[in-house]
Amino acid sequence: MKEERKSLGLYVHIPFCAKKCDYCDFYSLPGEESRMDAYTQALEAQLLELAPRAGLHTVDSVYFGGGTPTLLGTKRLVRLLKDIQKKYHVAKDAEITLEANPESAGDFRELRALRSAGFNRLSLGMQSADDEELRAIGRIHTAGQVNTAVEAARKAKFSNLSLDLIYGLPGQSMDVWKKNLTAAVDLAPQHLSCYGLKVEEGTPLFIRRETAGLPGDETQAEMYLWTVDYLRRHGFFQYEISNFARPGFESRHNLKYWTLGEYAGFGPGAHSDFGNVRYAYARDLEGYISGMKTGGPLLSENERIPPLDRDTEWVMMGLRTVRGLDPKVFENLFRRRFECFFPFLEECGKAGYALEEDGRWRLTPEGFLVSNQIIGGMLDALGADKRRREEARARGDFRVDLG
Repeated sequence: MKEERKSLGLYVHIPFCAKKCDYCDFYSLPGEESRMDAYTQALEAQLLELAPRAGLHTVDSVYFGGGTPTLLGTKRLVRLLKDIQKKYHVAKDAEITLEANPESAGDFRELRALRSAGFNRLSLGMQSADDEELRAIGRIHTAGQVNTAVEAARKAKFSNLSLDLIYGLPGQSMDVWKKNLTAAVDLAPQHLSCYGLKVEEGTPLFIRRETAGLPGDETQAEMYLWTVDYLRRHGFFQYEISNFARPGFESRHNLKYWTLGEYAGFGPGAHSDFGNVRYAYARDLEGYISGMKTGGPLLSENERIPPLDRDTEWVMMGLRTVRGLDPKVFENLFRRRFECFFPFLEECGKAGYALEEDGRWRLTPEGFLVSNQIIGGMLDALGADKRRREEARARGDFRVDLG
């Protein structure tokens, strides 16, 4: 009997960027263009090294993220994608995403070459349609360059286009956010990611956070709820806290993270969840390049997780999605009853934060606003149930294992 292939996503991290944005805490490096060839060779070596372990998997999503992947150049990107296509079993309808900043994606000929090589989804970091806001967060593109990049992408036959936006920017009013989102919808993308600004420690924006004129929590909440309603009315269905798509255009790659699918990451800072092992590579460009040559240690995290111990992740990730949690799936996967969550979920339901539909529990838009607190409450309920079971077993009462 032929063994059924598992699905696998590949994430390729391109850490190069022209300029670090004021809010960015991703692993990205400006001014390192001279290391691009050596880095490409290191990625090729890692792709070759992992390929035998993925022999029974079908790659149905590939995601080139950054940094600014397009800064690597079309020839190197095509070379890396061809390596993947040669060394892995890539599904014919695989989703192959390329992240790009508008200023680096306005050349129709370059985009056409990328499209011809197999990239079929483009994710543009629009962030705002207001030039003043873009300057305030250290972006180097303009709103005009967003329009140019979208036009070039369409001309190059990209029929799956995603735009990233950020709300809650310094000095941003509700009216300006509405104009930004309206401008994005007018560009007719298939997918929109709308993130609330998070001021991360160690970034330039964190240093000036007290004087940056950041909107308060109530304003951000108003922006979010308006976004959910506006996009729904314009044909974009929310499928995760910050992600909206026209039917059939949900990001297949990102869904792997939220549904505990398998994915393998390549490059410094890249994370993986593959073969019941979660691991990450150190955020060190030179260490990664030299490590791939010498076989030296590259991992910053490495943890084997038995399938039955993934209940915490399943709850956390599932509550991020509009599909929410299915008690039957939980019980089948983790061999215990879902009922420990019911008291807390029912409280959330009475408060308008959660909803039960067709046996599934999911958060409402208002619930998504306080998702961290709700997830914390769910994990408390799970922890209490585990302690109860352990205490029962210690007493010799194994009926608890039967639910």
